[in-house]
Amino acid sequence: MPEQPGKQAESQGRIGVYICHCGGNISDHVDVKRVAEEVAALPGVAVARTNMFMCSDPGQALIQEDIRQGRIDRVVVASCAPSLHELTFRGAIRRAGLNPYLYEHANIREQVSWVHHGEPATRKAAVLIAAAAAKARRLAPLEPIRVEARRAALVIGGGVAGLRAARDLARSGLRVDLVERSPFLGGQAARLDRLAPTGESAAALVQRLAGEVLEDPAITVHSCAEVTGVEGYVGNFRATVTRRPPEPGRNGDRFPAAGTKPGAFVPFAGVLAAPPPAEAAETVVEAGVIVLATGFRPYVPREGEFGYGRHPGVITLPELIRFMAEHPQPDGVLRVGGREIRRAALIHCVGSRQIPGIHEPDADGNLNEHCSRTCCSAALQAACLIRERYPATRVLEYYRDIRTYGRGQEALYERAGRDGVVFFRYEADAPPEVTPAGGDPPLRVRVRDTLTFGEEVEAEVDLVVLAVGMVPGDIGGLVELLKLPVGADRFLQEVHPKLRPVEVAATGILLAGTCQAPMDVSETCAAAQAASVKAAALLHRGYVELDPFVAAVDPARCTGSGACVEACPVEGAVTLEEVEEADGRTVRRAVVNPALCTGCGVCVAACPSRAIDVCGWTLEQYEAMVDAIAAA
Repeated sequence: MPEQPGKQAESQGRIGVYICHCGGNISDHVDVKRVAEEVAALPGVAVARTNMFMCSDPGQALIQEDIRQGRIDRVVVASCAPSLHELTFRGAIRRAGLNPYLYEHANIREQVSWVHHGEPATRKAAVLIAAAAAKARRLAPLEPIRVEARRAALVIGGGVAGLRAARDLARSGLRVDLVERSPFLGGQAARLDRLAPTGESAAALVQRLAGEVLEDPAITVHSCAEVTGVEGYVGNFRATVTRRPPEPGRNGDRFPAAGTKPGAFVPFAGVLAAPPPAEAAETVVEAGVIVLATGFRPYVPREGEFGYGRHPGVITLPELIRFMAEHPQPDGVLRVGGREIRRAALIHCVGSRQIPGIHEPDADGNLNEHCSRTCCSAALQAACLIRERYPATRVLEYYRDIRTYGRGQEALYERAGRDGVVFFRYEADAPPEVTPAGGDPPLRVRVRDTLTFGEEVEAEVDLVVLAVGMVPGDIGGLVELLKLPVGADRFLQEVHPKLRPVEVAATGILLAGTCQAPMDVSETCAAAQAASVKAAALLHRGYVELDPFVAAVDPARCTGSGACVEACPVEGAVTLEEVEEADGRTVRRAVVNPALCTGCGVCVAACPSRAIDVCGWTLEQYEAMVDAIAAA
């Protein structure tokens, strides 16, 4: 079990307080000079300084010089949110020779200057800094928790993100187990024909990535498999992988056709990884990190939505893409379902950007309020392809907003306009109405076009194509198993979109690709690369260092009541163990596994004898902060 951090002690009274102007973000509303003068009189404060940008090199140098000169033995920085620069200041303190955990942060930007002005802002800033200084007096040196780490990774998901992550991890020297629940590798990308905006073959990309993965001796692929159990922590995960024969219709599985050899690409299915198993079997996989690349599902319109499911002339964009790829028509006439398509309508934002009170939620009460981001480019590319291959077919596009945000994608919009695609813009509360026309063409699309100042426009068409969005994959079991954070959009949620974009709160579990948010293929590959680089950086030394802000037990106070074990939300983080006392008696005492502990503090509140504290955030430190605030 990893070693626990040490106890804490009170400072002898040499605290350095450093107040940031934040380029005016703070100083325009807080009288920084006056706050510094007040703080200098606080008990234990030896130095109080200000700087335009404390996070800059000159700002960090102020702190380092005071440490090297022996003026201070604790540091308080009052600036922006700690999530932005806490690591910056800890690093500066460590380089100056002081323990980096003898540091406390006061947020006087988001919590003060951005919400208060004038005297109230100045007063509140002084109070928050006083509380931080009171806590700093009671900080003690802590050491990172060192956890031995296996140089191996478990990648869950065999789409483009999983394949790219597995390949990059193997190339960095790690052993990789890749788990894919279908018989095929390639995920949703294998169900495409061409990638927007380059026109690159999706099949060629999938074949290349899957081939590299299957040929790499450092990668073991488990197809027709799911992760059914996980225990352990960063550096030491143990996962149970269960392989089952594929069941047609389950998770979109399908049996490979007879004679299909492993490594072969099956159009709109993917690369067959291995022969499907004849019966269920379990394997235990050991890994230092887990990379989630579980992907997404295309939105399935409910019956009757824009006529879907009620009229054969209404299909989804993925269905059209597959149809055109599998049924090339050399005479230059587009036919779908035996009908010549003289005019086709593409409707954007189906299953995306839904608004409460306007759109109907699904059976579980969910609305897809997010933008799926890739649909506009996919619809425009399909329109351009139709106009190129079948020039006799006219294309009408009905959109709320055109969002061609990536490199080269705006050119698709311009090209569509040049190719004669006609655009109509509609408002969210007045979507196009699709009704039977009762003749030939069989469908009628009516819309109030905001491009012509609200004029009602009606067109008879032979085909309606719904540009459906992305919705989160069906991974409820994994979410529960790994206690994964899920956002309001039901995609997996990272710790911070800029500072920790592929990490979740549980250290050692990383995100790759569209399990996190809608992305195109290039973004998916970039996210997979980021996850693999983060994983390799975690494991390359053979051990992992974790922050020591975890629960610690005072054995002299512990009575073995077990209240902490019952309250702890993380299985295995706190356990009761039998220990032998000095007098020979065997008693039960709480023991914390610091690698599993998240430092939430629930056990502290539950302990009837106050035998547990969270290192770096003890009850004594909280009390000191409250006393400082009350005295202000």
